[in-house]
Amino acid sequence: MSKFVAALATVFLAACGVETAGTAATGAAIKKQELEEGKRTQQRANEKIDQATKAMQDSAQKRGGD
Repeated sequence: MSKFVAALATVFLAACGVETAGTAATGAAIKKQELEEGKRTQQRANEKIDQATKAMQDSAQKRGGD
C-alpha cells in the first residue's frame, strides 16, 4: 500500500512540475511580446523626434535665408 501512495505522490508532484514549466513558458512568451512592443514604440518615438528635429532645422534655415 505504501508503494502505491509513493507512486501516486510522485505522479502528482510530476504533474505540478509540468504545470509550473508551462506557466513559466507562458510568462516568458508574454514578456517577449511586451519587449517587442516596447521596441516598436521606441522606434516610433525616435522617428517622430527625427521628424520634429528636421522640421525645426528646415524652419531655421528658411528664417536664416530670408
